[in-house]
Amino acid sequence: MTSAFLDLSVVLYHPDPDLLVRSLDTIGAAADRLAEGAGVQTRLWIVDNGAPEGSDPSSNPFRALLDRYAEAGRPPVTLIAGHGNVGYGAGHNLAIRQGDAPYHLILNYDILLEPDALLAGWRYMEAHPRTVLLTPKVFGPSGEQEFLCKRRPTVLDLGLRAFAPASVKRMFARRLDRYEMRDVTRDSVVTGLEQVSGAFMLFRREALNRLGGFDDGYFLYFEDFDLSRRAMALGEIAYVPDVRMVHFGGKAARKGSAHIRMFARSALRFFNTHGWRLV
Repeated sequence: MTSAFLDLSVVLYHPDPDLLVRSLDTIGAAADRLAEGAGVQTRLWIVDNGAPEGSDPSSNPFRALLDRYAEAGRPPVTLIAGHGNVGYGAGHNLAIRQGDAPYHLILNYDILLEPDALLAGWRYMEAHPRTVLLTPKVFGPSGEQEFLCKRRPTVLDLGLRAFAPASVKRMFARRLDRYEMRDVTRDSVVTGLEQVSGAFMLFRREALNRLGGFDDGYFLYFEDFDLSRRAMALGEIAYVPDVRMVHFGGKAARKGSAHIRMFARSALRFFNTHGWRLV
């Protein structure tokens, strides 16, 4: 293992090409800043879940884009493709098993990193050895803060947040604000978190290996909550507002019936694993 590298994985499934280019540009800029500020190099794995099973990675439609990215002096890129759509967590696991750096960053493609994001995350983890998982301060495309840290959910919390109309959500605003930790995840570091978003999970490698990465039984949704709840047993989970990014993600209910069914199946697995709380 070398202390001179940060490993980073991104899973794709028919991504928006323009957003992917923008995301890679910000990853590259943040990697440059990490190299300048701490002498740490970044290695990037791109996992294409949208490529047909058995397809040749050398003919992958993203190959040319990644080659241009590497030629621009950006971090080394490894493309993993041809395995079919194995799910979000299982896709990241393919990259996690190839890395050996002391930290591994699990990242969505629909994000824009701030230039200092990787450097700030690295410095925090180096200074806080009890922290096994770091989550950032997140903003939406319009500049408003998004609250992606969560307290342990109930079935009611998830139903309200994912599917309730705006008028009903307003009636339960205080409850939902508490579930989304709006009372504490602002401009100060918060430790002792229970659940954080898979859009950005900076893990200490030793802890991630002990956890075995994501549970492959989750195809989509709740794999991040499951992984972070299991990580609680190994050390601290920290919200670090100096680490910042913009997120373009959406909610399951806005994506159609197939996503609603996946959400429900994953919720069932999550509650069966971690205990049921109805209200």
